[in-house]
Amino acid sequence: MMVKSIRSGLLFTTIIATIALVFANYFTFLNSILLGLLLGILVGNLFTIRTDYQAGIVYASTKGLEFSILFLAFGINYSHMGKLGWESFLIVGLAVFIMLLATVFLAKKMNCPGSVGWLVGFGTAICGSSAIAALAPSISKNKEDVGVAMAVVNLYGVLGMLFLPLVITAFSFSALESSLLLGGTLHSVGNVAGAAFGLTPEIGEQALTIKLARVALLSPGLIFFNYLTQRNTGKSWKQYFQLPWYLWGFLFITFFVSLVEVPKDFIDFASLVGRILLTFAMAAIGLKVSFKSLIQSGKRGLVFGLLLFVVQILLIGLGIFFIN
Repeated sequence: MMVKSIRSGLLFTTIIATIALVFANYFTFLNSILLGLLLGILVGNLFTIRTDYQAGIVYASTKGLEFSILFLAFGINYSHMGKLGWESFLIVGLAVFIMLLATVFLAKKMNCPGSVGWLVGFGTAICGSSAIAALAPSISKNKEDVGVAMAVVNLYGVLGMLFLPLVITAFSFSALESSLLLGGTLHSVGNVAGAAFGLTPEIGEQALTIKLARVALLSPGLIFFNYLTQRNTGKSWKQYFQLPWYLWGFLFITFFVSLVEVPKDFIDFASLVGRILLTFAMAAIGLKVSFKSLIQSGKRGLVFGLLLFVVQILLIGLGIFFIN
């Protein structure tokens, strides 16, 4: 009976996600995750969604996020941290955790609505859409907040990918400095690859290593951020480790992949499945986002995201200054 009640909504969401996945091959400046979200928002606002679709759409937005986290975890390997020199890792590690502290502080000061500020900050600090997907189920009851945060982070990721290489060229940064700036600030792995390999292969490889080391901080970042956002709730320290099942699964997979050599083909396949599931979840979330709430929350989210992006660039820039 349950499968029957959600089947129509799941099928409807799958059609939108499939369109996004196909169109992403032609609009290479947009990833399928953002396209799924945008298509969902357009369809949800331009058409009246049938009542019997709602249960399936809610199920897709919830379970799609949770299962995408498990598959995306195969792409996180802690060995990337060891490939950085201690100075580079110290800069990246400090920048990430200072960004998480700044996110909580500034979200409160700027009164960023709902959980949008937290999600934008977490995505900016670590790895864009994947970080938002990992954090969202534990802190955001409002799926519209997830949609707004995804849109903001993807927007600044694309703008940064276009803008930062111009800054690097204008100031004649060294290869290491360029790699730190790109790998330490841009939001997604795709943003880093697009910007860095467009300069030189050497910068591309170094920047990608730095970015992957930053991605590897997702697991400790989740625990630390849960502590920051819930420390005034009277919880004991043990309760901060009482994570939902999918986050325990995420942690287990990341440790497993870091300790055991998993075939690259399998990791690539798992990452592909993770992206497809996240596109599916974003399409469902988009169907629940109204233009009115997007405009209201989006204005503050855009300002907040820009502020955090500038803070992150300044932190990495300060680190570069100290190692010279």
